[in-house]
Amino acid sequence: PPPLRSSRDRNAETEYFELLQSDPKCRKVLGLISHDILNVLEDGYIEQRMITDYPGILGANLEIRRESTFEVLPTVTQMTEQEEDGGHIWLTVLQCILAYMKWGRIKYGETPLTDERIQSVFSLLGDLDTALTSQDFRDRCRTANIVLIRCWPYIKNFVDYCKDIADQAAEGGGEGDADNVLQQLLSTLAGNSAEGTGETEPVSGGTPSGTDGGSPTAGVRAATAQLAADTAKEEEESESDAATDGGEEKEYPMEETATAASAAPEEEGLPMEGQSPPGACQSVAEQENGRIPLTDTSTLSAPEGGTMERDDDYKGTGYTGAASDIQRILEKIAEGSVCQELERQRTKELTELAQSISYGNIHEGVSMKVHRIAQVDDDLKEQYQEVSGDLLHISKQLQKSVLQQMHDSRRGGKQTGLLMGRRLDIHALSRNDGRVFYKNALPNEIPALSVGLLLDESGSMCSCDRATYARATAIILYDFCQALGIPIMVYGHSTGSGVDLYSYAEFDAIDRDDRYRMMDISARGSNRDGAALR
Repeated sequence: PPPLRSSRDRNAETEYFELLQSDPKCRKVLGLISHDILNVLEDGYIEQRMITDYPGILGANLEIRRESTFEVLPTVTQMTEQEEDGGHIWLTVLQCILAYMKWGRIKYGETPLTDERIQSVFSLLGDLDTALTSQDFRDRCRTANIVLIRCWPYIKNFVDYCKDIADQAAEGGGEGDADNVLQQLLSTLAGNSAEGTGETEPVSGGTPSGTDGGSPTAGVRAATAQLAADTAKEEEESESDAATDGGEEKEYPMEETATAASAAPEEEGLPMEGQSPPGACQSVAEQENGRIPLTDTSTLSAPEGGTMERDDDYKGTGYTGAASDIQRILEKIAEGSVCQELERQRTKELTELAQSISYGNIHEGVSMKVHRIAQVDDDLKEQYQEVSGDLLHISKQLQKSVLQQMHDSRRGGKQTGLLMGRRLDIHALSRNDGRVFYKNALPNEIPALSVGLLLDESGSMCSCDRATYARATAIILYDFCQALGIPIMVYGHSTGSGVDLYSYAEFDAIDRDDRYRMMDISARGSNRDGAALR
């Protein structure tokens, strides 16, 4: 089972089990979705292991193939534009997860990093890295369950989406099957691997952008059309004369069938996708789910003949999340108040600690003051989100190299692929990168470690982007240590009337906002290095 860190996760798990018990048809559909998530994680892990364990010709060829595949991978912008035309937001999120697992990067296009799809993947980076580096298969199963819970609103809507398409096919006289719809939709992921099954020809148009398929989600639309075409074909065959040769099958135009299937809801008076029926309520979310874009209009609506009616039979919307929504807000308010008060107490304790240190004769009589932001405002958070993507990518790359060294050190045994050594590995002589040595290492435990980072914030840091490099370095190092479980403390120092110490990150974090506080790193006054170091 995945860790449930918030009431939102607990509610998602509850809804998940309720859906399994209330609708037996959803059990297999959700099983297929979970299996596909696990398949995405396995794809990234297996390819990474191949590149690591076979760095010669096999690894180099795989790298070349991966780069060529990444070039034709659709961007988030392209997939988002096609969501209203046969795609779905969950397919976009899953494609981003696959891109990170296999290539370590996401093709954003023109989509900002604040987009909910990208932020959903960013919130899972730590768990995805665990699935990518851990040799225990259970870790990937656990990560798949984490993705299932954290992305549950998208997945739940995606299940309903598949059922709607299957119902539309059933209304045409065939047998709608949500499992087949799901499998065809998921098969359109660019760069994904899956076992080919079935007797029909491959769906045309499922290629990424830049090839014959046209748009990035052409395969999604083609899969929907193919399902309707197969249903119509089966109906036609059942009505045909059994005495005929039966060797030829009637072909149905893909575009006409897709148009008929997509037009069905409108003919029946049902609301189109993205719209709610009159009187219906929408689920309230903690994050921004998108708004209606601003549109310039030249006319005004002036209805005539309006009436006033009274509805005494109104029973309410039936929305069941009212209490949990309020509870989430109350928990957030209470958590914010407690954290703010604890941060004020911490600043006071740090100031007292700074004043109690012996600074030596040269610093005798110098006043000390510790500054710490008690409550981080939204501006710092927005600035961090704008730049964190590329910086955290650097941190992830560093983590991969260090994690491998840590695993090798704990495991011991034969370490190959070394640039220097006393033993020559005859199996690696064909390599052209010079890593042809090996050594036998005994298992060692990683020593206990903590990191303290002190930043110069004097006036000279304003030149040549020194303060900018310091700020970026602090963000990378902080994320690196946090991911590896290494306690880290980040301070800056300058002088005003005395020595000013700026606490950005502490060993024992009270809230989760230290990474935002580091956006305040700046060039200030002078510096008194000796006192700050002490």
